[in-house]
Amino acid sequence: MPEKTTYRDAGVDIEAQDEALREVRHIARSTFTPDVISDIGLFGGLFRARFEGMESPILVSSTDGVGTKLRIAQAMKIHDTVGYDLVCHCVNDILVQGARPLFFLDYYATGKLRPRVMTDVIRGMARACRENGCALIGGETAEMSGFYADDDYDIAGFIVGVVDEKLLLDGKAVREGDILIGLPSAGLHTNGYSLARRIFFDQLGYDHQSVLPEIGKIGEALLQPHISYLKPLMPLIQERAIHALAHITGGGLTDNVPRVLPPSLDAKVKLGSWPVPSIFRFLFQKGNVERTEMLQVFNMGIGMVLIAAPDQVDRIARHFAQIGQPYFFIGNVVKGGGRVVYDAPPAGFASWIE
Repeated sequence: MPEKTTYRDAGVDIEAQDEALREVRHIARSTFTPDVISDIGLFGGLFRARFEGMESPILVSSTDGVGTKLRIAQAMKIHDTVGYDLVCHCVNDILVQGARPLFFLDYYATGKLRPRVMTDVIRGMARACRENGCALIGGETAEMSGFYADDDYDIAGFIVGVVDEKLLLDGKAVREGDILIGLPSAGLHTNGYSLARRIFFDQLGYDHQSVLPEIGKIGEALLQPHISYLKPLMPLIQERAIHALAHITGGGLTDNVPRVLPPSLDAKVKLGSWPVPSIFRFLFQKGNVERTEMLQVFNMGIGMVLIAAPDQVDRIARHFAQIGQPYFFIGNVVKGGGRVVYDAPPAGFASWIE
Protein backbone atom coordinates (compact mmCIF):
# COMPACT_ATOMS: atom_id res chain seq x y z
CA MET A 1 0.00 0.00 0.00
CA PRO A 2 1.22 3.56 -0.68
CA GLU A 3 2.38 5.63 2.28
CA LYS A 4 -0.14 7.88 3.97
CA THR A 5 -0.13 11.44 2.66
CA THR A 6 -0.70 14.39 4.97
CA TYR A 7 -1.50 18.08 4.58
CA ARG A 8 2.02 18.82 5.82
CA ASP A 9 3.41 16.71 2.96
CA ALA A 10 1.51 19.07 0.62
CA GLY A 11 3.15 22.09 2.24
CA VAL A 12 0.58 23.18 4.82
CA ASP A 13 1.57 23.01 8.50
CA ILE A 14 -1.55 23.29 10.64
CA GLU A 15 0.47 23.18 13.86
CA ALA A 16 2.50 26.21 12.74
CA GLN A 17 -0.73 28.03 11.96
CA ASP A 18 -2.11 27.22 15.41
CA GLU A 19 1.10 28.51 17.02
CA ALA A 20 0.95 31.77 15.08
CA LEU A 21 -2.76 32.27 15.70
CA ARG A 22 -2.35 31.92 19.46
CA GLU A 23 -0.05 34.93 19.40
CA VAL A 24 -2.27 36.76 16.93
CA ARG A 25 -5.27 36.43 19.27
CA HIS A 26 -3.26 38.06 22.03
CA ILE A 27 -2.11 40.89 19.73
CA ALA A 28 -5.60 41.51 18.32
CA ARG A 29 -7.24 41.69 21.75
CA SER A 30 -5.04 44.69 22.54
CA THR A 31 -6.98 46.65 19.87
CA PHE A 32 -10.49 45.78 21.00
CA THR A 33 -12.87 48.66 21.66
CA PRO A 34 -15.98 48.42 23.88
CA ASP A 35 -18.15 47.63 20.84
CA VAL A 36 -16.28 44.43 19.94
CA ILE A 37 -18.40 41.54 21.23
CA SER A 38 -16.53 38.52 19.85
CA ASP A 39 -13.08 37.03 20.25
CA ILE A 40 -10.66 36.16 17.47
CA GLY A 41 -11.31 32.70 16.06
CA LEU A 42 -15.03 32.73 15.35
CA PHE A 43 -16.24 32.46 11.76
CA GLY A 44 -17.13 36.15 11.79
CA GLY A 45 -16.17 39.13 13.90
CA LEU A 46 -18.97 40.78 15.88
CA PHE A 47 -19.20 44.54 16.36
CA ARG A 48 -22.05 46.37 18.05
CA ALA A 49 -23.51 49.01 15.70
CA ARG A 50 -23.90 51.75 18.29
CA PHE A 51 -23.44 55.26 16.93
CA GLU A 52 -24.31 57.58 19.79
CA GLY A 53 -24.75 61.22 18.85
CA MET A 54 -25.20 60.55 15.15
CA GLU A 55 -28.43 61.52 13.45
CA SER A 56 -27.93 59.48 10.28
CA PRO A 57 -24.89 57.20 10.43
CA ILE A 58 -23.40 56.00 7.14
CA LEU A 59 -20.97 53.08 6.99
CA VAL A 60 -17.88 53.62 4.83
CA SER A 61 -15.71 50.68 3.79
CA SER A 62 -12.51 50.17 1.85
CA THR A 63 -9.99 47.46 1.03
CA ASP A 64 -6.38 47.68 -0.09
CA GLY A 65 -2.88 46.23 0.02
CA VAL A 66 0.65 47.64 0.17
CA GLY A 67 1.87 46.44 -3.23
CA THR A 68 5.50 45.58 -3.85
CA LYS A 69 6.66 47.43 -0.75
CA LEU A 70 6.41 43.89 0.62
CA ARG A 71 9.53 43.02 -1.38
CA ILE A 72 11.48 45.64 0.56
CA ALA A 73 10.19 44.31 3.90
CA GLN A 74 11.09 40.75 2.95
CA ALA A 75 14.59 41.72 1.79
CA MET A 76 15.22 43.78 4.94
CA LYS A 77 13.62 41.15 7.20
CA ILE A 78 11.57 43.94 8.81
CA HIS A 79 7.91 42.96 8.76
CA ASP A 80 5.98 45.06 11.27
CA THR A 81 6.11 48.27 9.21
CA VAL A 82 4.07 46.92 6.28
CA GLY A 83 1.28 45.84 8.61
CA TYR A 84 1.29 49.36 10.02
CA ASP A 85 1.23 50.78 6.48
CA LEU A 86 -1.76 48.69 5.52
CA VAL A 87 -3.97 49.95 8.33
CA CYS A 88 -2.96 53.60 7.92
CA HIS A 89 -3.61 53.45 4.17
CA CYS A 90 -7.10 52.07 4.77
CA VAL A 91 -7.82 54.59 7.53
CA ASN A 92 -6.96 57.44 5.16
CA ASP A 93 -9.11 56.00 2.40
CA ILE A 94 -12.27 56.27 4.50
CA LEU A 95 -11.16 59.45 6.26
CA VAL A 96 -11.46 61.38 2.99
CA GLN A 97 -15.22 60.84 3.19
CA GLY A 98 -15.30 62.00 6.79
CA ALA A 99 -15.41 58.57 8.43
CA ARG A 100 -13.70 57.45 11.61
CA PRO A 101 -12.62 53.78 11.63
CA LEU A 102 -14.56 51.15 13.56
CA PHE A 103 -12.92 47.82 12.75
CA PHE A 104 -10.35 46.19 10.50
CA LEU A 105 -9.82 42.69 9.10
CA ASP A 106 -6.70 41.35 7.42
CA TYR A 107 -5.79 38.69 4.87
CA TYR A 108 -2.34 37.09 5.13
CA ALA A 109 -1.22 34.61 2.46
CA THR A 110 2.16 32.87 2.24
CA GLY A 111 3.97 29.94 0.69
CA LYS A 112 5.20 28.53 4.00
CA LEU A 113 3.94 29.93 7.26
CA ARG A 114 6.71 31.46 9.38
CA PRO A 115 5.01 32.20 12.71
CA ARG A 116 7.45 34.94 13.72
CA VAL A 117 7.09 36.77 10.40
CA MET A 118 3.31 36.57 10.50
CA THR A 119 3.08 37.81 14.08
CA ASP A 120 5.43 40.71 13.25
CA VAL A 121 3.12 41.74 10.40
CA ILE A 122 0.04 41.51 12.63
CA ARG A 123 1.83 43.35 15.43
CA GLY A 124 2.32 46.29 13.06
CA MET A 125 -1.36 46.20 12.14
CA ALA A 126 -2.35 46.18 15.80
CA ARG A 127 -0.12 49.15 16.60
CA ALA A 128 -1.76 51.19 13.85
CA CYS A 129 -5.22 50.04 14.92
CA ARG A 130 -4.61 51.16 18.50
CA GLU A 131 -3.30 54.55 17.33
CA ASN A 132 -6.41 55.06 15.20
CA GLY A 133 -9.02 53.72 17.63
CA CYS A 134 -9.78 50.83 15.30
CA ALA A 135 -10.40 47.24 16.42
CA LEU A 136 -8.67 44.35 14.66
CA ILE A 137 -11.55 41.88 14.92
CA GLY A 138 -10.56 39.09 12.55
CA GLY A 139 -8.88 37.96 9.38
CA GLU A 140 -7.73 35.04 7.28
CA THR A 141 -4.45 33.14 7.11
CA ALA A 142 -3.74 31.14 3.96
CA GLU A 143 -0.72 28.87 3.54
CA MET A 144 -0.51 28.27 -0.21
CA SER A 145 2.42 26.01 -1.01
CA GLY A 146 3.15 25.88 -4.72
CA PHE A 147 1.45 29.22 -5.33
CA TYR A 148 3.79 31.49 -3.36
CA ALA A 149 7.50 30.83 -2.77
CA ASP A 150 8.23 29.65 0.77
CA ASP A 151 9.30 33.06 2.13
CA ASP A 152 6.86 35.16 0.12
CA TYR A 153 3.75 36.61 1.69
CA ASP A 154 1.01 39.00 0.68
CA ILE A 155 -1.33 41.08 2.83
CA ALA A 156 -4.59 42.87 2.28
CA GLY A 157 -6.86 44.79 4.61
CA PHE A 158 -10.55 45.58 4.89
CA ILE A 159 -11.81 48.48 6.98
CA VAL A 160 -15.24 49.75 8.04
CA GLY A 161 -15.87 53.21 9.46
CA VAL A 162 -18.81 55.51 10.11
CA VAL A 163 -19.71 59.12 9.40
CA ASP A 164 -22.82 61.11 10.24
CA GLU A 165 -24.49 62.03 6.95
CA LYS A 166 -24.32 65.75 7.73
CA LEU A 167 -20.51 65.48 7.90
CA LEU A 168 -20.08 63.34 4.79
CA LEU A 169 -17.38 64.63 2.42
CA ASP A 170 -18.14 63.86 -1.22
CA GLY A 171 -16.69 66.82 -3.11
CA LYS A 172 -20.05 68.46 -3.83
CA ALA A 173 -19.15 71.43 -1.64
CA VAL A 174 -16.00 72.33 -3.60
CA ARG A 175 -16.20 75.81 -5.14
CA GLU A 176 -14.11 78.00 -7.40
CA GLY A 177 -11.62 79.91 -5.27
CA ASP A 178 -11.20 77.16 -2.67
CA ILE A 179 -7.69 76.68 -1.31
CA LEU A 180 -5.58 73.51 -1.63
CA ILE A 181 -3.60 72.60 1.49
CA GLY A 182 -1.11 69.72 1.40
CA LEU A 183 0.03 67.59 4.33
CA PRO A 184 3.50 66.05 3.95
CA SER A 185 4.06 62.34 3.36
CA ALA A 186 6.81 60.18 4.83
CA GLY A 187 8.41 59.13 1.56
CA LEU A 188 6.63 56.87 -0.93
CA HIS A 189 4.00 55.62 1.54
CA THR A 190 2.67 52.51 -0.29
CA ASN A 191 2.78 53.48 -3.97
CA GLY A 192 5.27 53.56 -6.82
CA TYR A 193 7.42 50.74 -5.46
CA SER A 194 7.62 48.76 -8.68
CA LEU A 195 9.18 51.76 -10.43
CA ALA A 196 11.39 52.69 -7.46
CA ARG A 197 12.67 49.12 -7.14
CA ARG A 198 13.42 48.99 -10.85
CA ILE A 199 15.47 52.19 -10.66
CA PHE A 200 17.37 51.44 -7.44
CA PHE A 201 18.04 47.74 -7.91
CA ASP A 202 17.74 46.87 -11.60
CA GLN A 203 18.95 50.03 -13.37
CA LEU A 204 21.45 51.38 -10.84
CA GLY A 205 22.54 48.09 -9.27
CA TYR A 206 22.23 49.07 -5.60
CA ASP A 207 21.10 46.66 -2.92
CA HIS A 208 18.84 47.27 0.07
CA GLN A 209 21.79 47.92 2.39
CA SER A 210 23.42 50.50 0.11
CA VAL A 211 23.83 53.92 1.72
CA LEU A 212 23.45 57.06 -0.38
CA PRO A 213 24.35 60.56 0.86
CA GLU A 214 21.00 61.91 -0.33
CA ILE A 215 18.68 59.40 1.36
CA GLY A 216 20.65 57.15 3.73
CA LYS A 217 20.19 53.37 3.63
CA ILE A 218 17.95 52.58 0.67
CA GLY A 219 15.96 49.82 2.35
CA GLU A 220 15.19 51.96 5.38
CA ALA A 221 14.19 54.94 3.24
CA LEU A 222 11.79 52.74 1.29
CA LEU A 223 10.23 51.37 4.48
CA GLN A 224 9.26 54.77 5.89
CA PRO A 225 5.73 54.31 7.27
CA HIS A 226 2.50 55.42 5.66
CA ILE A 227 1.15 58.28 7.77
CA SER A 228 -2.40 58.26 9.10
CA TYR A 229 -3.98 61.72 8.97
CA LEU A 230 -6.95 60.83 11.18
CA LYS A 231 -5.90 62.71 14.32
CA PRO A 232 -5.02 66.06 12.69
CA LEU A 233 -8.02 66.05 10.37
CA MET A 234 -10.97 64.64 12.32
CA PRO A 235 -11.47 67.81 14.42
CA LEU A 236 -11.67 69.86 11.20
CA ILE A 237 -14.16 67.40 9.70
CA GLN A 238 -16.36 67.65 12.78
CA GLU A 239 -16.21 71.45 12.62
CA ARG A 240 -17.15 71.36 8.90
CA ALA A 241 -14.04 73.33 8.06
CA ILE A 242 -13.19 71.24 4.97
CA HIS A 243 -14.96 70.93 1.61
CA ALA A 244 -13.09 67.81 0.45
CA LEU A 245 -10.09 65.58 1.07
CA ALA A 246 -7.94 63.57 -1.35
CA HIS A 247 -5.63 60.77 -0.21
CA ILE A 248 -2.59 60.88 -2.51
CA THR A 249 -1.94 57.23 -3.29
CA GLY A 250 -1.42 55.42 -6.61
CA GLY A 251 -1.95 57.98 -9.37
CA GLY A 252 -0.35 60.81 -7.41
CA LEU A 253 -1.83 64.29 -7.32
CA THR A 254 -2.72 63.94 -11.01
CA ASP A 255 -5.30 61.20 -10.56
CA ASN A 256 -6.40 61.46 -6.93
CA VAL A 257 -7.40 65.11 -6.51
CA PRO A 258 -9.87 64.94 -9.46
CA ARG A 259 -11.77 62.21 -7.60
CA VAL A 260 -13.24 64.94 -5.36
CA LEU A 261 -13.62 67.72 -7.94
CA PRO A 262 -16.88 68.74 -9.62
CA PRO A 263 -16.64 68.27 -13.43
CA SER A 264 -16.56 72.03 -14.04
CA LEU A 265 -13.57 72.81 -11.81
CA ASP A 266 -9.81 72.19 -11.87
CA ALA A 267 -7.26 72.00 -9.08
CA LYS A 268 -4.41 74.33 -9.97
CA VAL A 269 -1.35 72.99 -8.15
CA LYS A 270 1.65 75.29 -7.76
CA LEU A 271 4.84 73.28 -8.07
CA GLY A 272 7.50 74.74 -5.79
CA SER A 273 5.04 75.45 -2.98
CA TRP A 274 6.34 72.53 -0.90
CA PRO A 275 9.74 70.86 -0.51
CA VAL A 276 10.26 67.64 -2.45
CA PRO A 277 11.84 64.89 -0.30
CA SER A 278 15.26 63.81 -1.49
CA ILE A 279 14.16 60.30 -2.45
CA PHE A 280 11.90 61.70 -5.17
CA ARG A 281 14.63 63.99 -6.46
CA PHE A 282 16.97 61.02 -6.66
CA LEU A 283 14.46 58.88 -8.57
CA PHE A 284 13.81 61.72 -11.03
CA GLN A 285 17.45 62.53 -11.66
CA LYS A 286 19.02 59.06 -11.66
CA GLY A 287 16.06 57.13 -13.04
CA ASN A 288 15.48 59.40 -16.04
CA VAL A 289 11.73 59.54 -15.29
CA GLU A 290 9.47 61.95 -17.16
CA ARG A 291 7.85 64.84 -15.26
CA THR A 292 4.33 63.56 -15.93
CA GLU A 293 5.32 60.08 -14.78
CA MET A 294 6.74 61.39 -11.50
CA LEU A 295 3.55 63.33 -10.76
CA GLN A 296 1.27 60.42 -11.63
CA VAL A 297 3.17 57.58 -9.95
CA PHE A 298 4.50 59.18 -6.76
CA ASN A 299 2.97 61.44 -4.11
CA MET A 300 5.99 63.79 -4.43
CA GLY A 301 5.93 64.52 -0.71
CA ILE A 302 2.21 65.27 -0.29
CA GLY A 303 0.19 62.51 1.39
CA MET A 304 -3.16 64.27 1.79
CA VAL A 305 -4.79 67.31 0.17
CA LEU A 306 -7.43 69.44 1.89
CA ILE A 307 -9.78 71.62 -0.13
CA ALA A 308 -11.26 74.42 1.96
CA ALA A 309 -13.05 77.73 1.54
CA PRO A 310 -10.83 80.82 1.91
CA ASP A 311 -12.67 81.90 5.06
CA GLN A 312 -11.70 78.63 6.77
CA VAL A 313 -7.97 78.85 6.08
CA ASP A 314 -7.10 80.80 9.25
CA ARG A 315 -9.00 78.31 11.41
CA ILE A 316 -7.23 75.38 9.75
CA ALA A 317 -3.82 77.05 10.08
CA ARG A 318 -4.40 77.76 13.80
CA HIS A 319 -5.43 74.16 14.39
CA PHE A 320 -2.34 72.78 12.66
CA ALA A 321 -0.10 75.22 14.53
CA GLN A 322 -1.56 74.11 17.87
CA ILE A 323 -0.88 70.43 17.20
CA GLY A 324 2.43 70.88 15.36
CA GLN A 325 1.15 69.54 12.03
CA PRO A 326 3.22 70.75 9.04
CA TYR A 327 1.23 71.94 6.04
CA PHE A 328 1.68 73.77 2.74
CA PHE A 329 -0.57 75.98 0.65
CA ILE A 330 -0.20 74.25 -2.70
CA GLY A 331 -2.80 75.85 -4.97
CA ASN A 332 -6.43 76.71 -5.52
CA VAL A 333 -9.59 75.64 -7.33
CA VAL A 334 -10.31 77.29 -10.70
CA LYS A 335 -12.77 76.85 -13.55
CA GLY A 336 -11.94 73.90 -15.74
CA GLY A 337 -12.82 70.33 -16.54
CA GLY A 338 -12.34 68.26 -13.38
CA ARG A 339 -8.59 67.72 -13.54
CA VAL A 340 -5.30 68.82 -11.99
CA VAL A 341 -3.31 71.49 -13.82
CA TYR A 342 0.23 72.28 -12.76
CA ASP A 343 1.69 75.73 -12.41
CA ALA A 344 5.45 75.19 -12.71
CA PRO A 345 8.04 77.59 -11.24
CA PRO A 346 9.47 80.21 -13.64
CA ALA A 347 12.61 78.11 -14.12
CA GLY A 348 10.56 74.99 -14.89
CA PHE A 349 9.82 71.61 -13.34
CA ALA A 350 13.44 70.49 -13.17
CA SER A 351 14.42 73.49 -11.03
CA TRP A 352 11.71 72.60 -8.50
CA ILE A 353 12.58 68.96 -8.13
CA GLU A 354 16.34 69.45 -8.33
